[in-house]
This record gives sequence, structure tokens and C-alpha cells, in this order.
Amino acid sequence: MVIESILGTLNLNGETGSWRIAVSGRTVEPGLEHIRIAMETAAPAPPPRLLLEWRVPLTEMHFCWHPAGGFNRKIPADWTAALHSDLATSAPVLLLGSQSGENRLLFAVSEAMRPVKIKAGVHEETCEAACSVELFTCPEAPIAAYELLLRLDIRPLFYAEAIREAFGWLASFPEYEAAAVPPAAYEPFYSSWYSFHQNLFAPELERECALAARYGMKGVIIDDGWQTDDNRRGYAFCGDWEISERRFPDMRAHVERVHRLGMKYLVWFSVPFMGDRSRNRERFGGKFLYRLEELGTAVLDPRFPEVREFLISTYEKALVQWDIDGFKLDFIDSFRFDGEDPAVREDYAGRDLRSLPEAVNLLLSETRSRLERIKPGILIEFRQSYIGPAIRKYGNLFRVGDCPGDFLSNRLGVIDLRLTSGDTAVHSDMLEWNSRDTVENAALQLLNVIFSVPQISVRLADLPEEHREMLKFWLDFMHVHQEVLLHGKLTPYHPELNYPLVVAETETEMVIAVYGGDLAVPVPPRPGKCCWIINGSGSGRLLLELPLPVRQAVCFDAAGRQSPGAPPVAGLSRVRLPKSGLLGIQF
Repeated sequence: MVIESILGTLNLNGETGSWRIAVSGRTVEPGLEHIRIAMETAAPAPPPRLLLEWRVPLTEMHFCWHPAGGFNRKIPADWTAALHSDLATSAPVLLLGSQSGENRLLFAVSEAMRPVKIKAGVHEETCEAACSVELFTCPEAPIAAYELLLRLDIRPLFYAEAIREAFGWLASFPEYEAAAVPPAAYEPFYSSWYSFHQNLFAPELERECALAARYGMKGVIIDDGWQTDDNRRGYAFCGDWEISERRFPDMRAHVERVHRLGMKYLVWFSVPFMGDRSRNRERFGGKFLYRLEELGTAVLDPRFPEVREFLISTYEKALVQWDIDGFKLDFIDSFRFDGEDPAVREDYAGRDLRSLPEAVNLLLSETRSRLERIKPGILIEFRQSYIGPAIRKYGNLFRVGDCPGDFLSNRLGVIDLRLTSGDTAVHSDMLEWNSRDTVENAALQLLNVIFSVPQISVRLADLPEEHREMLKFWLDFMHVHQEVLLHGKLTPYHPELNYPLVVAETETEMVIAVYGGDLAVPVPPRPGKCCWIINGSGSGRLLLELPLPVRQAVCFDAAGRQSPGAPPVAGLSRVRLPKSGLLGIQF
């Protein structure tokens, strides 16, 4: 089928059989078009695999952005694998941009539940961008009708605006209405994972929480380890979800002691896992999607109503019995098929739903609504890459995927999430650093996630004094300037260079974070507005382009000690600024 669009001709191919397909287009504004693809059949049937393809000249297209891009911003060859998205993985949005930072082509589809394969690659023979969207690539339950919108955007907007608008468009669909975000979601947290791993014990945690509270941390996330006496990092003991009494003799009393410090308490669960050595393994035999032998666990099939009820009631029980404040729900991207759908050969016996995405959606929707009824304002964390439009319905904290000690990966993850997550609270991956490192290097862990909510995961009691001063200074700065850092207009430059310059601005102040060395940093003329310049470049100097004379200036080093120095002069000025330091100026 040939479809006419603002890009020219699109081709829709597939073995449609009895399915009838209708296509219509709507110009939203010049350069922005929505194409509706509607399908129906007389009797319910698995939908056919469909491939939508087109090509455009590869002109002024210098990088490729998508939600799970990480360090890879290149435009690949068209023979490389497509990008995958589904309810629990990334999102079906892709942008080709210019070196000047403008959008040249963004395309997205409204399907954020089912698997979608999306791609843009260089067609070598013609030097064109070959683009495609592929639907129904995995086993699908029978349906009678289906509808999808394709968004095509060639407006020369700043790339970040085009991305934000695309995700705002996705969020406008009723089925992707985002969960409310309580104020507690924007406060710093302590996490037990990197600092303790599975070696958790209540007294030690409480001592760490007491220190964390002094630094201004308002919550703690207890990760894997609370439910087992085993320390071998596998998942064989997941599935019973009973507290280890050796580690936590009285869980409710322990939580209450943490609450008295003014901290929220969240607990980790690996949602789909039923470990090989759990007592519940036999109870749920035959109700698995597949087995992960290397992790020592099977993956539950949420299409069984008793599986969903078991999981939700487990979380309700923990919430009520321990009086906790939220959950870290992990590994939901494991709800998938490993080859064929096992339900087909069983004719879906025992399952009240045939669609796996529909079952995961029901599980997570009911989880949130039932927990919210018990404790309004419940906090629920998900991590990359389950951060798409559908996931915003269930959780209000999105965390960067695991990148221990890697501030660059953390920065990329934070900025990507800020562009895609609306007002959902974006959290850094847990921060850790070696206590033998310099204070300037340790501070880089915080500076690179300054536009997110930090999660700290170092042994606070073991930090040297200078590191403690640094941590307190920067957490205080993030608290005082939370409005601009977390809610201001975010302008991240050059994704193809790993965001070397990021600016956030409100009506009253501006924060400029410089991560690239030897950049000429333009400081916008904002008379009367306070401007904070963060030196994350690794150099002791910054090249600032100042449009006006500076009336006031104050400078701090990495640990928050005020540094002497004359105000920088107007024009292009090479300014001394301590590594990992902070400069405040006012025109």
C-alpha cells in the first residue's frame, strides 16, 4: 500500500489476508503530520506483521537520537538491526538532527504497549536515510480491530523541543495518562545497593540513614538482600518475599526508626522472578513464560489471574505490615517471550487474558491503584530502559540504568530521561566513588547528575572529611536550587558530543553546567538574574563569553570553600574556576 505524506511516498507492506486497512493523514501545522492507520477483520485473528518504509535524502542529518541511545548517536547503515520498544522497553521515537542542533526528521508512533521495531539507517547506494516502523513482530493474541498514529515532524525546531513535544503528544493519549508525582519524589535518596549489595543488616542501615538525614537525604531505598540470607547475587531465592529475620529481626520497628529520621522507606522487588529455590516455585509450576538459567529463576506469566493477585497482594502485605512508603519494582522488561508463546500450544488454558502487554498493563495498573488506595502518594520507582509513556502510568520515579562509578553514562541517562519523562521525577543511578579519590573527582559524580534527583550509595561513615564537606555542599546547592535544576527549562546542547553543555533556566535564575573542556560558553544576558556556572570540565579554567559587565561574583571550590578572585570581565574571558567548582555571577 502506498501512502502519501509530507516526506513523499511511504510504503506499507505485509500479508494482510482478511484484514482491511484504511489510511488517512492530517496536517497539524506546517512540517508536522499525523497519519492514521486503522485495521479491522470480521473475526478475531492475530494481526499480520506490517512494515512501513520510506527514504529521505541524507541532507544536514548528522546524528541519531532515541531514548535508549546512550553513547551511540551515530546514524547507522540501513542493514543494522532495528531499535526495539514495548511497554517495558524504551519508546517508539527517533530523531535525526543536524550539527547545529535542529530537528531534521522526527518520527514516532502511538503504540507504546506492543513491541515496535523502529529504524533510520544510511542506504549506501543512494546516501539516503532509510526509515522504517515494523509492527506485530512478536507473537500476538487475536484481535478484531487496531489503530495507530504515525507522527512525522520535519520542523526546524531545536532537537530537544521536538523530542519533548513528541513525548507530550504520547502523554496526551488517555491510555498513557501519567501518575501523580508527590513532592517526596524530588528529594535526594540513599540507596543500599552499591554500598551494601545483599549484605544488609538493620543496625548498619540505620546508622547510615542517620548520617544520610544530616546531608538532607529524605528517603532510603532498600535493594536486593532483605529477603534472603544468601549473598551470591543471584535470584534463586526470589519469589517468597519473606523478610530475612537474621538481617531484619523486626522490620516494622526498623522502618519506624528510619521514619523518625524524617526519611521515606522504599523496598525492592524483582517483579517477574520466581527463583529456583523459592518455596513458591512448585505452587506456580506451569505458569511461567520461560526460564533464565543463568540467574536461577523462572519468569512468571501475568496472564494468569492468580499470578497477578499473588504479586499485588504481596506488595499490599509489605505496605501494610511494614508501613513502608514505596517500592522499587525491577525487571519488568523480563515480561516477554523467549521464542514462541507457550500459551498457544496450551490453547491459553487458565489465562484470562491472551495478550501479554495487556496483562502486564493490568498487573501494573492494579498494583498502583491498590497501593494508592492504602497509602495515597505511594512512591514507585522504575529504571531504564522501562521508562516509556506507558510506564509513567504506574510509577513516579524514573532512574537511570545501572552505571556504577560512571558519571558520563549517568549524565547521558539523566538528560535523556529529562527530555522524555515530563514531570515524572528523574533520578540518577546510584552514585558511588572511591574514598581514596580526590574530592574534585568525587564531586564529578554529583555534578554530572545535577539536573536530576541524586541517589547516594557510598558508605557515608567511611568518607574522608573533605568528601563529606563536598557532599553536603552540593546536596545543599541542589536543595536550594531545586526549582531551576528539576523544573526549569532544560537546554542540553550537542547530544552527539555527550551533552558537553547543559543549561536550565527559570524566571529568576539560571544554571549552566559545563562538561566539555575548552568550550566557549555563551552566557545569556539576563540583567538581575542570578547565574550559576558549574565546572564539570576537569579543567581549572573556563572560557566564558560574557555579554555584560559582571556586577557581583562568588566562587567556590569542589568542597564548597569560597575562593578569592576578581569578577570576570565582559567579552570572551578565560576565567579561573577550581575543578568541580561553582561560580555565581550577576549582571
